Amino acid sequence: MRLASGVIITGKPDEVLASLEQLRRDEIFTIIKSEDEKGNPKEFLVVHAKETIAKAYIASDKLNYIILIAPSFSDVVQNRLLKILEEPPKNKAFIIITESKSAILDTVKSRMPITVLHDSKSEEIFTLDIENLNLAKVYESVQENSRLSSVECKKMVEKISLLAMKSGKYRLDEATLKVFSDSIKALDMGSPTSFILNTVLLKLLARKRR
Repeated sequence: MRLASGVIITGKPDEVLASLEQLRRDEIFTIIKSEDEKGNPKEFLVVHAKETIAKAYIASDKLNYIILIAPSFSDVVQNRLLKILEEPPKNKAFIIITESKSAILDTVKSRMPITVLHDSKSEEIFTLDIENLNLAKVYESVQENSRLSSVECKKMVEKISLLAMKSGKYRLDEATLKVFSDSIKALDMGSPTSFILNTVLLKLLARKRR
């Protein structure tokens, strides 16, 4: 790893930040980290984008790395940041630390190098037995995955829907499929991941063939 502008893909943001600190000499770090009131990581919001832009225009005699940390950045937020990422003010550079390469817009990728350090944990967390789903398993899964990022939760919802269709054990009508697509949209708007998983799994359970 080197200290330079770019997007770092990792499931271990705190470890990456510590590594960047080791590389720092006389550079300044301005860290903007998206967390909820309990200190849990959450999606980077428009309010954070506004804070980023405001801090980028504060004059600095030394190189100031503005480090943005969140499990996900919505398309709206990335578009808000696009101009300043492309043309940073004097003595400013940007590092984005996030979990999913696929969630980064092509317009951002074309302006900032991507470094993948750690795979996201989203592929490892899925242990739910869709074919034998019951109420106890729904509850257990929601509890186990209550701290998923929105990006990870989207992937999980997509995987649940795919496995449900492949299993042939559910009556997947248009209304049920709409729940899946609406859930993805709700995650983009900041809905809690535990609420989304609970909604999706209970709807699916209700459509299970007896």
